[in-house]
Amino acid sequence: MTSSCLDTRHDELLPPPPTGWRARVRAVAAAGLFRRAAARLPLRAEFPDGTVLGRGAHREPLPRMIIHDPAAFHARLGQSGLIGFGESYTAGEWTAPDPAAVLTVLACQMPRLVPAALQRFRTTVLPKPPAGELGTTANARTNIEHHYDLSNELFQLFLDDSMTYSAALFPEADLAANTVHWELLHDAQHRKIDRLLDAAGVRAGSRVLEIGTGWGELAVRAAARGALVHSVTLSTRQLESARERVTAAGYADRAHIELCDYRDIRGEFDAIVSVEMIEAVGYRYWPAYFECLDRLLRPGGRVALQAITMPHERMLATRDTYTWIQKYIFPGGFLPSAEAIEDTVTRETSLRVRARSGFGAHYAETLRLWRERFDAHAAEIDVLGFDARFRRLWQFYLAYSEAGFRSGYLDVQHIVLDRPEEHP
Repeated sequence: MTSSCLDTRHDELLPPPPTGWRARVRAVAAAGLFRRAAARLPLRAEFPDGTVLGRGAHREPLPRMIIHDPAAFHARLGQSGLIGFGESYTAGEWTAPDPAAVLTVLACQMPRLVPAALQRFRTTVLPKPPAGELGTTANARTNIEHHYDLSNELFQLFLDDSMTYSAALFPEADLAANTVHWELLHDAQHRKIDRLLDAAGVRAGSRVLEIGTGWGELAVRAAARGALVHSVTLSTRQLESARERVTAAGYADRAHIELCDYRDIRGEFDAIVSVEMIEAVGYRYWPAYFECLDRLLRPGGRVALQAITMPHERMLATRDTYTWIQKYIFPGGFLPSAEAIEDTVTRETSLRVRARSGFGAHYAETLRLWRERFDAHAAEIDVLGFDARFRRLWQFYLAYSEAGFRSGYLDVQHIVLDRPEEHP
């Protein structure tokens, strides 16, 4: 692999803590807000001078947040809010034995961490998404390459053999008994894929469109049913790997994969399947995305989506704010709400939501398994050319995502669309 993407993006965009009088004023305000919030949370916020904050902070066990450099931590927090919070972890200014546990506590309190009187200034204080990262046709490929073209070898170190990079669907009994472990992940990914293919009515002879190829496992399983699959991606590395996997499985004659933006797809399909791709579209382009689905779906066909969703009121509050996850992990991305999906589909297309089911707790477990695997392969990740700071960046990303689902702040849903008049 080459580390050019890492060198020119992740390293360059981790600035030093801000300085100057404005930064000092903001740092003082941030320190007061953080200490006020931490004092009433069920965690231990530990400072170098021996101060420990948190509700029940002197009782064990509670998630530990260890602040090594309070001045830098407060300066970053004051300058750019949650972006600074994540940057401070990446810089090693605060750490945690279990970052997902700390972030879950914070995610549970997300709407209340900042006083309501200050939240109204969110759009004036915090940065807006840069125009160069909006989900235009010109930007979309660069946005996707930033994450998915880092290194196939990197993803192989923490994904299961199916190379499926989305929420798995575990047996409910294992989830309830808290017995989800690594050996279950491969079958759980196939269970998720098969549920989507069933929902879209994929069978022998079906003409199937997949928007967002990943590393090709869904295309393989659809082709194994006898379907004819057309799959599109904007990731060059995923394209190469997916084509190899399809060929190795013996389905090169049934599954065609190409580098193509969803807006440029032509044809008509019996079924359309798209797994966690709408998150990369950006809210300004949701109408165009769903119009494409409507245009490409033949009469009588169905669409099956897997989508990460957030609460509608939080979606409205954050849609014009630049976030840590956009800056460092998924440029141009934005999570929809279930209501926004349904409203856009109803307003812009002839499609309607037929069914919707959530399984966010399954994603929390999927992310935990990935995070544990990622941490266990630190030495191999280092050999690939990804340094300790990159590993902290991704530890935070995986823990941050896990916390969102574990707290219930985020959900992941299967959403089935069709035209009601065509399905009595």
